[in-house]
Amino acid sequence: PWLVLRQIGVDFTETLVELRQADNQTRAGILPHSPSGLVPALKDGDLVIVDSLAICEFLADRFPNAGLWPADLALRALARSATCEMHSGFQALRQECPMALEIGVQPKELSDAAKLNVERIQEVWSDLLKRSGGPFLGGSFGIVDAFYTPVATRFRTYGVALTPECQAYVDALLARPDFLAWAAEA
Repeated sequence: PWLVLRQIGVDFTETLVELRQADNQTRAGILPHSPSGLVPALKDGDLVIVDSLAICEFLADRFPNAGLWPADLALRALARSATCEMHSGFQALRQECPMALEIGVQPKELSDAAKLNVERIQEVWSDLLKRSGGPFLGGSFGIVDAFYTPVATRFRTYGVALTPECQAYVDALLARPDFLAWAAEA
């Protein structure tokens, strides 16, 4: 959601909560901001929206002219499908390659399950890039790209070999000024 908020260009205040604390301190630090005890959460007046996909859908509804989803109905449906697949899937890749923003490559031998995740991600990316004309999955940067940015960081961090087309997409995501600002804050 941070990347989507930056894309929209609205002012927002970020509240940082230290994660991975002992003795339920993390949850205690989150609860004043999120009734679920999970992050991220977006506060808009007295409204609190939890879950990254719900937040992004709210932002797409609230700012319909921001172009967060492709205008073309078929491409929009495929971008939403790809976003949902990322949001709920690719567990092997997530477990074996935790998100890390470090630029130094830490090569890792992936399990067969993680290799299948990488193969599927590249299929999704290639299809959307071909349909949209690129440089992003929906043509211009949107929610689907925000959701795949953490995947791009994993591929960079762990030296995952990609097709030239998919590597160019990773490079485009990780060269965006909003991503560079996010990485600098981390």
